[in-house]
Amino acid sequence: MRAMTDESHTSADMDAAVESETPAASIPADSALPQWLAGLPDWARPYVALSRFDRPVGIWLLALPCWIGLAFTAITAGFSFSVILWAVLFFLGAIPMRGAGCTWNDITDRDIDAKVARTAARPLPSGQVTLTQAVIWLVAQLAAGFIVWLFLPLDAKIIALLAIPLVVAYPFMKRITWWPQAWLGIVFNWGVFIAAATLQHVSLSTVVLWLGLACWTIAYDTIYATQDIEDDSLIGVRSTARLFGDKAALGAFAFHIAASAIIALAAISIGAEQIGAITVLAFLGHGIWQTLQLRDRRDATALAMFKANVWAGAILVVGFTLAALF
Repeated sequence: MRAMTDESHTSADMDAAVESETPAASIPADSALPQWLAGLPDWARPYVALSRFDRPVGIWLLALPCWIGLAFTAITAGFSFSVILWAVLFFLGAIPMRGAGCTWNDITDRDIDAKVARTAARPLPSGQVTLTQAVIWLVAQLAAGFIVWLFLPLDAKIIALLAIPLVVAYPFMKRITWWPQAWLGIVFNWGVFIAAATLQHVSLSTVVLWLGLACWTIAYDTIYATQDIEDDSLIGVRSTARLFGDKAALGAFAFHIAASAIIALAAISIGAEQIGAITVLAFLGHGIWQTLQLRDRRDATALAMFKANVWAGAILVVGFTLAALF
């Protein structure tokens, strides 16, 4: 449920890390690229791990709402070469901002992470970096994101700043509510508003799209959180996966359905009925496929299905881009 985007790895990958000159203890157990991480200089490794750069799926999941927002807004604003330039800029911004979010998450969760086998080897609980060093790294990443922020129009700058308190509060949600995935949905899809304000303006249709994407985030992060149900139960961390229990896969699918219906409503509201309908059906089909994969092999496939949501988001980007073009 530590969602912004952790990824895990196979035992074979960890064996490779152990066989390297890098001590296995310095490689987080949930690294998706342990060999690459082990090959980095000793001084750089813990900072890369803090930012989850060895788990890149989170960068895509943060950039995708920005791209979806750009394509969606271009349906009414018109598609031009500037849309591509903004898409590149948003991706460049997603890298440090996702890293900053993960670093902040590790700072606030350092005591919790120390109690969980999968996260105990992360840089802060394992002592590879001090709290002061982690804060300095956080500020450095925010500075990189600030450079991208400078290029945004004024309205988009203001909207981006409004997300800061939401991001700051996110790590604490799992301590006070069973719905931290809903808060993540609010935060992780804020890029829709920034994209809309960059290209044109935020409309009621933009808000409807954002709500649909928030439901999608609840779906994929519930799937992700099923990996941590046992540990989360022991240490008192809450999640929708724990709330739904054995019905977690079904609960995630319910939010896939809700996301599809709301996104379809957003598409209809801006006149993209035909291509929008095809796009949403493809998106829902991907959700059905995920549910079928999880039905009988939830523990074995949860991480793979979480990552597969990058392609679900790509369906929306492609569909809305085609609607903007044609």
